[in-house]
Amino acid sequence: MPKIPIFRLGGRPDKPALPKLAASTPLVALEGISVGVDNLRHDVVLSPKFAELARAQITRQLTRHGELDGVLKSDSIQGPAWMRTQAQAARPKQDRGEWKIALGELLLASLNRAKKESNLSIDLLARLAATKFLRAEMNLQFAQVVERCRVQLKGYDNARQQSAVEYRERIAGFQVRKKIILRKTGQEIFETLREVEKSTLARTRRSFFGEETSTGTWFSYPLFMNRLLFSEDGRDDYLCAEHYVMLGNWDRDPDRYGRMREIASGFLRSLYGDELSADTLDSWMNVPDNARELVGTGTPEDSSAGEVQQDRLAAWVRLLEDERVMENVIASYYVVPLLTEYAPLINPQQLKNALVDRTECDRVERLIQEHGKLSLNNLYAGVAKVASCRGAERAKVAARFLADFFHYHRDLRRLEVINAALDSVNLVGNERLQELSRVNGTLYEFLLPEEKGQAESGRVLRHAVMKADVRDSTRLTRTMMEKGLNPASYFSLNFYDPVNKLLQKYGAQKVFLEGDAIIVAILEREGEPSLSVSRMAVLAREIIEIVRGYNEMMQRSGMPQLELGIGITLQNSAPLYLMDGERQIMISEALNESDRLSACNKRARKVMEPQAGPFHVYAFQAADIDENGNPEDVTLSFNLSGIRMNEDAFKKLQQEISLEPLKVKLPASFASSDKGEYRLYSATVPVDRDIFRKIVVRESRIPRIDSADFSIKGWTERRYYEICTDAAIYAALEKRKAIGR
Repeated sequence: MPKIPIFRLGGRPDKPALPKLAASTPLVALEGISVGVDNLRHDVVLSPKFAELARAQITRQLTRHGELDGVLKSDSIQGPAWMRTQAQAARPKQDRGEWKIALGELLLASLNRAKKESNLSIDLLARLAATKFLRAEMNLQFAQVVERCRVQLKGYDNARQQSAVEYRERIAGFQVRKKIILRKTGQEIFETLREVEKSTLARTRRSFFGEETSTGTWFSYPLFMNRLLFSEDGRDDYLCAEHYVMLGNWDRDPDRYGRMREIASGFLRSLYGDELSADTLDSWMNVPDNARELVGTGTPEDSSAGEVQQDRLAAWVRLLEDERVMENVIASYYVVPLLTEYAPLINPQQLKNALVDRTECDRVERLIQEHGKLSLNNLYAGVAKVASCRGAERAKVAARFLADFFHYHRDLRRLEVINAALDSVNLVGNERLQELSRVNGTLYEFLLPEEKGQAESGRVLRHAVMKADVRDSTRLTRTMMEKGLNPASYFSLNFYDPVNKLLQKYGAQKVFLEGDAIIVAILEREGEPSLSVSRMAVLAREIIEIVRGYNEMMQRSGMPQLELGIGITLQNSAPLYLMDGERQIMISEALNESDRLSACNKRARKVMEPQAGPFHVYAFQAADIDENGNPEDVTLSFNLSGIRMNEDAFKKLQQEISLEPLKVKLPASFASSDKGEYRLYSATVPVDRDIFRKIVVRESRIPRIDSADFSIKGWTERRYYEICTDAAIYAALEKRKAIGR
């Protein structure tokens, strides 16, 4: 490309300074939303009803613009059921109004959700997802219309051969005109989106979030008001001719986009300096009003500002002429009225070049004459207009071109940014992946109001996990097998089956069996009673009581007894899941912590079991030596037929129910290890509408001990918590209640 000449203007002191140009850089900002199961994209599901109406609307538009109205009839299609369904959906009874209403409701619902969660990015994600879906469906429905035509054509018998020939020609024409048909369909979709935005969404957005700004998420919304949004690459000749300016598309064209951008950049540098960066120039060309500030409209104004604009416009015209593109620019406007007459018989670029090139004009003449039905008069008139464009008219065209080019450049940049953002959206169609993303809390579902009931019954806010672990199960199994007994049925009848029957009562779900342990969870969902910890506590206590009851029967029969340790933890977030075939596997830190709380240290058991008294959970801090020979503090846990909870669970329990301080006289056999360093609380837990259960909670400080003999050396500030299970404590509670103290 030849070196662009530099024009220095505005240097005289009596002339106004160069205008300060506005800058704009398109951006899509998705902030504060989760990535999906692939850790790369955002998982989205759109309303099934909206999707159905959109497909039907797109099919109607394709058949109308493809001139297939009245040809495709569902009652004449012998193919798959989806073809007949699609044909019925495309009938006029479902008009554009129904689809437009569904689109508005969907996007309004996403805006309401964004307001509820105070995050405008949620609404922006819905816009991106809807755009991606509509784009994909345009091509998919086009292919399905073609397939329906082919199936229907095969049903023609010998008596309708003439009709079959005509029909085959119409199908071929439909396929040849694919780009035109898709463009017209895309423009109709865009117009509907724009109407919904202007009539409802923009005002609602301002009402919810205030006036629009030029920063952050707000700045992303204008990107959707882009004529190029549903074009393949933004280089459609008809679309550019109608709304921008039709630049060259072939490598030999001197006015192709890349070259015209270099020319416009050179013009800006000639005014503002060679040191301007490419990013600065690009941001200036993203503001069409800058063109008017620089060169005006081509109509002289009686003012010093108007005079200097005329100087800059003259320099712009000279630059276009020196680069030998001025005639092409003029032709890009005069070719527009010729497109309706000669295209698509004549390629738009070929037709434009015919207005400025004699050889190309002769070629186009021959093509028109071969067609036989078209006149050459308008072509000749177009050639004459381009040739006679001189003086003031030439300047007006140049001024208009700079504004139109900036406009096109801006929308092309916006399209590139939208395309990149669409790559971050994953429209999840597979039901298994939907469920996986849903249970992990990473699925964004944008539904119509009538579809929301089932989907919104459930965002998980937090979850409680309980692990019930059988003590010395290996020894127990070996002992039973030595006696010729079946340990599998023993565990099932006395532990697994009774526990399984309790789960539904408390709204719990079994996470999985882990050897000799059962792990269950209660998910606390939005809009549901916040009682996950208290209900888990009652469930744990009932499990202990059931096992004790079975143990009494087993003892009378000379059978070994089960001993449990239960740990309860709360995590203030939803769990994550992975899929093993059809089975969900929970991933949660609460699982690991419940395992630690249900454990029982062998040394602690040896010391504490004879003197534990009515409490069944203890924790000690002891000094030990690590593997490198350095001293370290370790926690030794005792849990035998007890229930221990973590601190988060205790704090949540205080929020769920009222914990009343409790003072009761305990049996004299109570272990002396606590020395009064504990507090008891009583509470009533609502299990069902007419069912309530009592629990007693013990809060105790962790003592610092000598690990050799478990003698107490002091008290730490750390605490542990037990759901009491001993019958003596509850008997004392009832006695206290009976005497009214």
